Amino acid sequence: MDNLGYGELGCYGGGEIRGAATPRLDELAAQGLRLTNFNVEAQCTPSRAALMTGRHAIRTGNATVPIDSPVYGLVQWEYTMAEMFADIGYRTALFGKWHLGHTEGRFPTDQGFDEWYGIPNSSDESFWPDSSVFREGVTPFVRPEHVMAGVKGQQPENVKIYNLEARRMIDREITDKTIEFIDRQVAADTPFFVYVPYTMVHAPMLLDPEFDGASGNGQWGDILTQVDTYTGRILDKLDELGIADDTIVIFTSDNGPEGKAPYEGFGGPWRGPYFTALEGSLRVPFIMRWRDRIPAGRVSNEIVHQVDLITTLASMLGGEMPTDRVIDGVDHADFFEGRTSSSAREGFVVYVGAEIYGIKWRNWKAMYKELDAGRSAVKTFATPVLYNLHEDPREERPERHLVEAAWVRFPAFEVLKEHLASFAHEPPVPKGAPDPYVPANARPK
Repeated sequence: MDNLGYGELGCYGGGEIRGAATPRLDELAAQGLRLTNFNVEAQCTPSRAALMTGRHAIRTGNATVPIDSPVYGLVQWEYTMAEMFADIGYRTALFGKWHLGHTEGRFPTDQGFDEWYGIPNSSDESFWPDSSVFREGVTPFVRPEHVMAGVKGQQPENVKIYNLEARRMIDREITDKTIEFIDRQVAADTPFFVYVPYTMVHAPMLLDPEFDGASGNGQWGDILTQVDTYTGRILDKLDELGIADDTIVIFTSDNGPEGKAPYEGFGGPWRGPYFTALEGSLRVPFIMRWRDRIPAGRVSNEIVHQVDLITTLASMLGGEMPTDRVIDGVDHADFFEGRTSSSAREGFVVYVGAEIYGIKWRNWKAMYKELDAGRSAVKTFATPVLYNLHEDPREERPERHLVEAAWVRFPAFEVLKEHLASFAHEPPVPKGAPDPYVPANARPK
């Protein structure tokens, strides 16, 4: 999902209190593993770069959303989750939002996906074609966004302009195309990886007419009904084809909730919207079901980061990660499959854009900077502020003078020290770097 906050689904404390139950997603959670401490990067493009590569976005040149850089995304040297699956014989597809490049060589079909239907950038661009102030053609990059389609080895084509009418129906199209792809792969007896980055609940939150007013409780109830129903249709297809027991299903979000009216989401017990380093930005829903391997009904507050998914899936399925670059992801196969109650991660460095804001370690955060909202003033602390997330989940009582907690800085700063040392081995890919790009000091594979 796109910007779905921690507190929206019923199984995360939302559902009916937000206007509509989410029975299909709640059932999915009961059938597998639900994490309460799954963490992402603070913005859309960084989050997707981290998910696809297992590397913090700062390493790939995608630390920020491309506000000022028309050429952006993953250089072809990066190794993606789709390429990992393709290398072990899976058919791969992406249906939905990419947001990792919109120029030649930067589309999903250049990065391991066999086929793609969706949008290259973000849903806010659907406002442009219907706006009286939009001026197309001022530069080559001032143009309407299009819904696009493509296959590996060919340049993607524009299908239609992504305006407000198209925005309303895009998630239905994503669902239908996902189901059709699954049908084709099962008929061909081919293992498949399908990445389904829905466009909801990013602004503008325009509903499929089928769900507009469906809840009787306003916009958020209608949205949750649509999200739950579409997900349920994909799950039903797995059941219909008899492959549900041997299919891994993961449901999560790229970021925490939007904070601007009238699109505000709900972060549950956590404070802060996306574009901040607060828990509301970093913690998002995460549900994983694999009936043959993952114990049902498990809930854990162990720390997992989205960079860990590619490494864990490679471990579970026999894939291989490259050894010629820094990989931030760790292997949680034993944790996910219930052989241990502890994850393989104790903490991580927290970025907002290209800036380090602090470190999260176990139930603590040691923060150098703080941001209440994406466009508010940045607070910088002379000495790191400590938050105990067990006692202060909303990060409202900084314990900077609490001497008995000062020991936390030592294990937390070890996480930071190790992270910073890794840049000596491999400097980050420059923002906007053109292809072909290979780091001068890349290690041999």
